[in-house]
Amino acid sequence: MTSNQIIHKSILELSTITKAGICVTDTEGTVIVSTIGDDAVSLQEIRAFIDSSADAQVVVGRHFFKVDDESGTVYVVIVNGSGENSSVIGRIAVSQIMNIMEAHKERLDLNNFFQNLILDNLLLVDIYNRAKKLRVNISERRLVYLIEVVGQKDITVMETLRGLFSQQQGDFVTAVDEKNIILIKSLEKDDDAEATGEIAKMIVDMMNAEAMVKVRVTYGTVVEDLKEVSKSYKEALMAMDVGKIFYNEKTVVPYSTLGIGRLIYQLPIPLCQLFMKEIFGENIPDDLDEETLTTINKFFENNLNVSETSRQLYVHRNTLVYRIEKLQKSTGLDIRVFDDALTLKIALMVVSYMKYLEKKQQ
Repeated sequence: MTSNQIIHKSILELSTITKAGICVTDTEGTVIVSTIGDDAVSLQEIRAFIDSSADAQVVVGRHFFKVDDESGTVYVVIVNGSGENSSVIGRIAVSQIMNIMEAHKERLDLNNFFQNLILDNLLLVDIYNRAKKLRVNISERRLVYLIEVVGQKDITVMETLRGLFSQQQGDFVTAVDEKNIILIKSLEKDDDAEATGEIAKMIVDMMNAEAMVKVRVTYGTVVEDLKEVSKSYKEALMAMDVGKIFYNEKTVVPYSTLGIGRLIYQLPIPLCQLFMKEIFGENIPDDLDEETLTTINKFFENNLNVSETSRQLYVHRNTLVYRIEKLQKSTGLDIRVFDDALTLKIALMVVSYMKYLEKKQQ
C-alpha cells in the first residue's frame, strides 16, 4: 500500500470519527482524499496558502494546514469550520500524515538497505552503521526465502506477505524483480529445519488461498550475523534455478536438499558434453519417450525393486523387465545394476541441465 493510499484510509477514518469535513491535496491541487467535495477548494486558494509564510490559517470559513518534509510543503490539509474544534482536528490530521510519511520513508530506507545488503553492495562498516541507524539487529538468526510468482505478479502477493510477516517482529519483505519477492525472516533460537520448512509450505498455501496465485518457494541456510544475509539469499537463488531444472514438480525447495543437482549445476558445459560422450558415445539419451522416463523414475523411487515398481505401474513383471532390457540395448546401461542406475540418473540430470542452459540462452 502506497503512502497516499494509507493517507486516504486514515483521513476517512478521522472524518468518520469526528464528523468533520476534511480534504487533503498535494501541492498541485490534486485531491488525495476529501469528505467535503473534490472541487470545494480552488487551486488558487491552495497555491496562495502554500506561497504564504503561515503554517496554518483560516480562509473563507476553513482551516488550512501545511504538511512539510525536508524538501518543503508536500500536502495541504483543509478542514471545514473556523473554530477551535476544526483547528484541533486539522492538527491531528497533520500529525497522522507526518507519521505515515515517516513510516513510508523508513520502509523505503529499509528497502534500499536490504536490497543493497543481499546484493553485496555495502562495505562491512556501512552494514553496521546503517543497521544501527535503521534499528536493525545485527546479531540475530535469519533465513532468506525467495518467492517466485508463477505467472503475473500481483500487488496482493506483496501485501499478503507483509500481513503475514511483521516488520515489528524483525521480518522484512521486499521485491527483487517482476516475479520474485524476498522474505528475510527472523528466527527463534529453537526454529529447526522442520520449522523453516513449515514456514515455506505456509507461504505456498496462503498465496493459493488468499492471493489466488501459485508460487514456488526456495530458501537458503540459517545465518547468525546480518552481514551473512547475502549468503542465504544466494543459496535461495541457486535453489530456485536448480529446483526448476531437476525438481520442477516441487513448490518448496530448500538449498540444503539440492544434493547432486547442486554439483551438476556448477559444472561447465564442455565437461558435461565430455561426460555424456564418454558414457554414451553418439547415442546420448536426450529424447526418451514418456513411458520410458516414467518407468525409469518409478524404478529409482522404489530402490531398483522390480516387483514393487511393476505393481505401482500396474504392469506385469515381465513387461517391466522387457522395458528395462530395451533401455539397456539403447543406452548400454542395465538399471537393475546399481552402478549403471547411478550413471543413468546422473546422465539424465546432466541432459536436463544442458537443455535448461540452451533454452536460457535463446
